[in-house]
Amino acid sequence: MALHIGGGWRKQRGNRGEDLALDYLRSRGYHVLARNYRFERGEIDLIAEDGEVIVFVEVKTRRSMKYGQPEHSVTLRKQNQIRKVAEGYLHEHEMRNRPCRFDVLAITMTYHDPTIIHYRNAFY
Repeated sequence: MALHIGGGWRKQRGNRGEDLALDYLRSRGYHVLARNYRFERGEIDLIAEDGEVIVFVEVKTRRSMKYGQPEHSVTLRKQNQIRKVAEGYLHEHEMRNRPCRFDVLAITMTYHDPTIIHYRNAFY
């Protein structure tokens, strides 16, 4: 039975994508600081440390390429929203002097193993 009430199946897929992203980052030595960090009216999926660099990660998950690649849905508007939330995080945690970057993890969930593409410095 498919779950269609309130887009619940999208949230489940998104949560699964974030779980995969979390495992992916940890397996590469990142120290995850926060998941689904909210500030004012925005959210960042994952915040991690890569050495001294604070990394703000947007995770995009799709089942297929029917509607385009997952990373293409990180629009300029979404980038601006992420930047504002990142500024809030850095201020709130007194990390304003730390170097930071914005990454995108594009995950395609097929019937086989998921594909993860990591875009470092995806936007500024």
